Amino acid sequence: MTADAPDDLAGRIEKAIESLDLERKVRLLTGAAMFALHAEPAIGLAEVRLSDGPTGVRGPEFTGGRRSCLLPNATLLAQHWDVRVAEEVGALLAEEAAAHDAHVVLGPTINLHRTPLGGRLFETYSEDPLLTGALAGGFVSGLQRHGVAATPKHFLANESETERTTVDSVIDERTLREVYLLPFEMVVADAHAWSVMAAYNGVNGTPATEHTELIDGVLKGEWGFDGVVMSDWYATRSTVASAAGGLDLVMPGPDGPWGHRLVTAVRAGEVEESTVDEHLRRLLRLAARVGRFPASSADASPDADADADAETDRSHGLPAPDSPARRAQVRRLAAGGMTVLVNRDGVLPLAADTGTVAVIGRHAVETIVQGGGSAKLRPPHVVSVADGLVAALGRDRVAVVDGVEVRHRPVPVPDLLRDPETGLPGMRVTARDATGAVLESRHTEVTELVTGRGGWLDSADTIELTARIALDAPARMQIGVTGLGEWTVRAGAQRYAIDQDGAAAFSAGVLNPPAWTTQLDLEPGAILTATRPRLVEHSRCGLIARPASPSPATAIGAAARAAARADVAVVAVGLTDEQETEGLDKTTLALPGEQDALVAAVAAAAQRTIVVINAATPVLMPWLDRVDAVLWAGLPGQEAGDAVAAALLGEIEPAGRLVTTFPAHDGDGPAWDTTPTDGALAYTEGAAFGYRGWATPRCPQPLFWFGHGLGYGAWRYERADATVDDGMVRRVRVQVTNIGAHPSREVVQLYLRPADPAEPVRLIGWAGVRVRPGETATIEVPCDPRAQRRWDTGARVWRPLPGGQVLVARGLGDTRITLTLHPTH
Repeated sequence: MTADAPDDLAGRIEKAIESLDLERKVRLLTGAAMFALHAEPAIGLAEVRLSDGPTGVRGPEFTGGRRSCLLPNATLLAQHWDVRVAEEVGALLAEEAAAHDAHVVLGPTINLHRTPLGGRLFETYSEDPLLTGALAGGFVSGLQRHGVAATPKHFLANESETERTTVDSVIDERTLREVYLLPFEMVVADAHAWSVMAAYNGVNGTPATEHTELIDGVLKGEWGFDGVVMSDWYATRSTVASAAGGLDLVMPGPDGPWGHRLVTAVRAGEVEESTVDEHLRRLLRLAARVGRFPASSADASPDADADADAETDRSHGLPAPDSPARRAQVRRLAAGGMTVLVNRDGVLPLAADTGTVAVIGRHAVETIVQGGGSAKLRPPHVVSVADGLVAALGRDRVAVVDGVEVRHRPVPVPDLLRDPETGLPGMRVTARDATGAVLESRHTEVTELVTGRGGWLDSADTIELTARIALDAPARMQIGVTGLGEWTVRAGAQRYAIDQDGAAAFSAGVLNPPAWTTQLDLEPGAILTATRPRLVEHSRCGLIARPASPSPATAIGAAARAAARADVAVVAVGLTDEQETEGLDKTTLALPGEQDALVAAVAAAAQRTIVVINAATPVLMPWLDRVDAVLWAGLPGQEAGDAVAAALLGEIEPAGRLVTTFPAHDGDGPAWDTTPTDGALAYTEGAAFGYRGWATPRCPQPLFWFGHGLGYGAWRYERADATVDDGMVRRVRVQVTNIGAHPSREVVQLYLRPADPAEPVRLIGWAGVRVRPGETATIEVPCDPRAQRRWDTGARVWRPLPGGQVLVARGLGDTRITLTLHPTH
């Protein structure tokens, strides 16, 4: 499609607005469905379809939808410290959006890692605003270059999940400007994002969806943002305040606080019709950018829905999620971002002639590849760490041993549940009326579904979930059900009445539903059935069946024996989507279950112990001094195990650098608590959070600094010089030599330590370079002036920070050269 000249598009938009009456204008400003906007045939506007992101394009179904490519999580991708990688990810997701016929991707998430307890940190890039903004800009550019809109979120100050729909984030003006607004400023100025999502929370007393100062004043006014500001799902709670405060689009639909109430408010003079026109103007501009508002007036059709039906298959010729090309790409993206935290005596990479390997741990056999919540999707497959290492080394060299239980709420084992009528993997879902008569019965490929969202089950008086448990022999099983409501569960000869009460809200009912389980001895052919007599709105529900876990002592004993027999033990530990999820914050950084005891026992028994940490956010490591190497693997996406194997064996260097600071103990660091007081969460640490706060005398030493990562090289730094202009560092040239034994990628990091001791240290630039052993490279590192300024709250202008030092570093804990800056007058 050929893009309009700006004047032509503007003219068509104005003509379209003039042709619609108030009711039809307002109708377009609320979604038509959960992930779709209204079409308007009279003006040639086709339906615009949205999809959750940012680690994959899920499509319109929250569960059980089309299989999609599952990428590594945001922190793992960010650990590349490479804008080109972010651009590649954006382009990949544009292809996935085409395959799903989606026009808007709801991502990237660019809130910051204020406290390591944040449940949604896995979905965000880092604790640094400059790094986050640069990577987000690459993501947005890569996506929008292919005609798919990005939606940076959540504007603004949504750094934790506790009371997330009502919490008021209290932040002083300087911190707001210098830290939390910066990533959004960058995606608008550098990448020209086409839409932005407003958050659930309030900011300094005003809900984000009606924050005139931030939306109209800063985002649209100062920065000149010309795209759409949409609400987070169900976040809009007012009519007049939100419509007059700058919000352009209420999601989802078709119901919401605008509609007839906004029409009434306009006619009563509470909202100007010109305000409605401006919202619609932005919406039509977005539709034109994604090819859903005609390229010229001649293209307008009286039947936009017919146009949509006839739309060319956008997925033609694109790689399938499980194609060799896509698998290799995802594997490379995952392995390259993994971070070597510890590597004593160069145990990594493992040599080709490494002997026998014991692969140990629940995370080895059931590797966690994504977090929970709206970013979750259905991948084509998942390669576990155990499967990846067996494929790489051969089954004769690898022994696989399960570990301790890591979940409070177990999940089904894939393919263990079968439809009792067809025998296919999944379950049977039956809807019945008040008399018990069957309304409809369907097979689903997955073992969970969402009710109360306008689907085929909404008219049922009773729903029944049933599956046969695929057993070859009698076994001790853990069975159960997830979902709100009163359930009757039957398995074998047992019957249980369960009441899982709770708020039927999106967070409680869909993102983190309650679960009930029990253990039973079952025979082959046993049927598991769960029946709920009434519909619960906003409810995700499903069946659970898996082998019962051994006791911790039994599991740890088996692991230690296997480790003692092998030449190398690889023990995989980590978090799950119970800790790393939308809707809930963590309460501790300790590994769940008895995983610390597992690592300690393996380390005591093994000749060499390598720990693979399958988590996206910091964890405590009380066993750190007793192991030989630690690989931080993140949530690696669908190719997880193959990526871990490639990293451990050196086929792909795990050259990642940390994007958040790791505390050594719970409670350490400049910001910790996520629980509001009287509804308010005060950001009392100001701009000195993350590594900025850790670098002050009031904080203890962290376990690992922001920017840390060993890779497989060793480095000598020399001959650095800085170019300074108008009081700002513009670039630094530095010479680096790889004095190690392996080709390696180095990430040169620059931090500014201002002359004023009250101003915290901050990242101002970085650049990567790949160097062979024994070779030297001179690298020029550009520096961003936006990280070298302070907000003058009195004059309400930006001023450069005075003088100070530039730290040339491999991470904030490993400064190699210090350059002193001389103030200019």
